[in-house]
Amino acid sequence: MNVILKKNHGHIASTTINLLLDIKLNLKFFSKHYSSANSSKINFDFSKILVLNKITRYEFEKKRYFSLSEEKLKLKLQERGSNYDRLIEHHNIHYRSLERILAAFKENGIETRVTQRYNYSYDDIHWANCIFSAGGDGTFLLASAKIKSNDKPVIGINTDITSSEGHLLLPKEQSVNFSQTLTKLLNGKFSWLYRARIRIHLEGENVEDEPIEYIEHMEENRQTKLKRQPKNSKNPETKLFRIPTLALNEVFIGEALSARVSYYLMSIDDGPLFRQKSSGIIICTGTGSTSWCYNINKMSVQSVKRIINLVKSKVKNGDNDIPENDDKFVNNITHEFNDSIVFEPDQLRMAYTIRDPVINRIFTNETNRGFAKKLIVQSRCFDACLVIDGSQSYQFNDGSKAVMETLPEDSLKTVLVHRD
Repeated sequence: MNVILKKNHGHIASTTINLLLDIKLNLKFFSKHYSSANSSKINFDFSKILVLNKITRYEFEKKRYFSLSEEKLKLKLQERGSNYDRLIEHHNIHYRSLERILAAFKENGIETRVTQRYNYSYDDIHWANCIFSAGGDGTFLLASAKIKSNDKPVIGINTDITSSEGHLLLPKEQSVNFSQTLTKLLNGKFSWLYRARIRIHLEGENVEDEPIEYIEHMEENRQTKLKRQPKNSKNPETKLFRIPTLALNEVFIGEALSARVSYYLMSIDDGPLFRQKSSGIIICTGTGSTSWCYNINKMSVQSVKRIINLVKSKVKNGDNDIPENDDKFVNNITHEFNDSIVFEPDQLRMAYTIRDPVINRIFTNETNRGFAKKLIVQSRCFDACLVIDGSQSYQFNDGSKAVMETLPEDSLKTVLVHRD
């Protein structure tokens, strides 16, 4: 193997049902895919693999404070409240995992290149048959960001299950026992999963300006990060521009300063534009429905119990036999509601959530969330941004317009490895 390392209810009262009418229960997508996973074997050429290696927090700090000795770096981190020994521990866990991954490729005669975010190039992507990310969800998002089509698979390996949940990665046991997982991949014991992504067209002034890039852990340089380099600053023109990065998780649109109210117009599936004031809007895919959007929309057991109590107090038809003090009943309702927020990653639709909508005589809002195949958002903001997967931020000020949709050719090709 050639390894090239580049540096760097019974019945529930009808009122309760009405409160939950917007819920669309979905079967859990993993059970659906895994149930049919063993029906056939897939032949795929894994002869050339590109591994995108995570930059660990320790490596990041070393790069950030490159002029400090190891002892001074330790003191610097301790002054800041960071645990130096813990950084070293997780750095070592990651690299031991990486060694096992590379050893598995070598044992199977697979040519492998290893790179990191600063050297992740289209030349390497073109060379490889498949991209593996070694790290957490952030590394997987970085790996997928440069894959523009649905024909080159990206597979994520969780190299530290003690610190990363890894929603986008191979399950924990398959990541830990990667040698066995690789054998299954080479034997075709997996199925393809095409994760829908959001295509975005921007229209407005300076839409082709370079976006702010948020690095994996924190700002590398607070001053330079906040300074954009406009391409058309002398004579700005209104242009239509397709953002090259496809959103795998979500798109956020709103004022950069969260304390400010975001003012914008939006259209759902080519419907009429309507005005909104809120704390911004989040548009997610099925993949992203388990992340930010889920945490915004989910209900606590306490909230559900309170709603049931209120419903019970208002029901006067004698049918108010609702067991609000039955913990199992309340937990089931809570889980059912929260599960309904999640939808399958291969569905070609988006879920939108309007955060903290302003509702008054001027601004009405029938629902703060829903589904769409196409969304248009037109800015009336002063200092707003459009952020893709929490990593790229584009200016989105008054007059700018974003058109978002999901198309099959933009899906990301990933795998579901068969379970034993």
